[in-house]
Amino acid sequence: MPEPDLQYLAELATQLRVDSVRAAAAAGSGHPTSSMSAADLMAVLFARHLRYDFHEPDNPANDHVILSKGHASPLLYSLYKAAGVIDDEELLTFRKRGSRLEGHPTPRLPWVDVATGSLGQGLPVGVGVAMAGRLERMPYRVWVLCGDSELAEGSIWEAAEHAGGEGLANLTAIVDVNRLGQRGPTRHGWDTGAYARRFAAFGWHTVEIDGHDPGEIDYALQDACKTRRRPTVILAKTRKGEGVLEVENREGAHGKPIKDADKAVDELGGPRDVPVTVHEPHGAAEPYRFGGGALELPAYEVGEQVATRAAYGEALAALGAACGEVVALDGEVADSTKTEVFAQRFPERFFEMYIAEQQLVAAAVGMQIRGWTPYAATFAAFLTRAHDFIRMAGVSRASIRLVGSHAGVSIGEDGPSQMGLEDLAMMRALYGSTVLYPCDANQTAALITEMADVEGVSYLRTTRGTTPVIYPPGERFPVGGSRVLRQSSSDRATIVAAGVTVHEALAAAGELEAAGLPVGVIDLYSVKPVDSAALAEAATTTGNLITVEDHRLEGGLGDAVLDAVSELGPRVVKLAVTELPGSAKPEEQLADAGIDRHAIVAAVKRLL
Repeated sequence: MPEPDLQYLAELATQLRVDSVRAAAAAGSGHPTSSMSAADLMAVLFARHLRYDFHEPDNPANDHVILSKGHASPLLYSLYKAAGVIDDEELLTFRKRGSRLEGHPTPRLPWVDVATGSLGQGLPVGVGVAMAGRLERMPYRVWVLCGDSELAEGSIWEAAEHAGGEGLANLTAIVDVNRLGQRGPTRHGWDTGAYARRFAAFGWHTVEIDGHDPGEIDYALQDACKTRRRPTVILAKTRKGEGVLEVENREGAHGKPIKDADKAVDELGGPRDVPVTVHEPHGAAEPYRFGGGALELPAYEVGEQVATRAAYGEALAALGAACGEVVALDGEVADSTKTEVFAQRFPERFFEMYIAEQQLVAAAVGMQIRGWTPYAATFAAFLTRAHDFIRMAGVSRASIRLVGSHAGVSIGEDGPSQMGLEDLAMMRALYGSTVLYPCDANQTAALITEMADVEGVSYLRTTRGTTPVIYPPGERFPVGGSRVLRQSSSDRATIVAAGVTVHEALAAAGELEAAGLPVGVIDLYSVKPVDSAALAEAATTTGNLITVEDHRLEGGLGDAVLDAVSELGPRVVKLAVTELPGSAKPEEQLADAGIDRHAIVAAVKRLL
């Protein structure tokens, strides 16, 4: 590389350090030292290898940059300033109320694909973006800046194995090996070879460099672009706080502004105004999309016995035929979730993610960045492994659709390790989430299609065993709705149920009516948002609500109902799973948990 180019890159990197120091000083908080170690890496990437049109962030040919070490946000914002898309005034609003420049990046900025800051997530999401690139036959590259501390996260190695196994050559991980974590040295310090051996074992091309040498960085990035049939990891040895003696390679400087910021800026040579011109993508390209057609959902006869998980598989395949943007991901249980129906019909749009639930969710997040409509399925119980990824998807305002099968004690003999009993609470607590729990096959099919247009994280819970079809085919079930299945002016209470307990509630209502105790029944298939109007009417007309759910007492259907009607003052009795189940037949499990028809009858009689 010519000497003038090397000098320019060094000047640009120094400016990024200066602006990182200034931004953190203005905020009185932040991570300038973590930004300073990676400044040379990102200066060379932006100036020489990145292909991105900042004036058209939705250009499908743009490369993708994911800051997995999201705490180094001052570096990212300093790059945006150098690229001319924010000014110095906005840079100094870092971490202030109302600023787009939050402590960790979020898609409030149009150039940020995904929220980061929960370490170990950027690379798994990058895998999903790279998978999308292969599917849509686009030449863009995915660049992920990781910190060495986050390489202790298991999710990193889920991503490494999947990317290596799939040969995602459009993916490059740049690891800032600055040796120091939050409280002291990392496990491997500057031993880049230790990391290289691990990545190489998963089939990655590895490059070890001096992360402060622009020439070596440039060579490594070129090498990544030329590598075929496997992803590349660049392991860059750097010094935390590079350029400022007070903090350079010193413990105790993580996550705080430099004490004497003015002195540090002077030591770095003062402020600069070095612009970076990021090259735009080569030519125009349109992502490949699959064709669609008319939607023909499966239809089930009233009275037929069908598992809602089976209806999910058939409905997803029908939706896939109608909408070419639909993709399906599964965690090696497709024969149980019934995603296998989609896989058989559309193998190119089905992605086996194996027993790696964090990568399963992260891949869905990555694919929706590129405009795909992902449905990701596994057992409801196992989605808890990926809860932080789901939580961060909410922060990212990502639109993903999750399906949890084998929910509740009604799965039967498999026992508590397989029972999703906390999933409704987990999903309800997420920002902007939608939570659905159908009770029969036709309702499931309708809700699967509703989910395609839902923004944010949506979740649908399915049941292992068969349940009777109670709704005729073709009916709509809008998100936020409910169905009043029994109601009369003489009702003395209303039973609110969802999923498998709807059928128990209907049976209980029949028995109570025969005993001269008429009650209403509401199918609250939309657990979030709830149908507040229907619940309020039931609360004010009967004054007594009994909620029944195949879920833990805390945070599920009962709490959703109570939240909606508490100010109206009805009596609310919540029936839910409170003990630790064992192995038993499904009907025995419902009885033991106190949520079957007999338990409902007894609860109504006690209440009245």
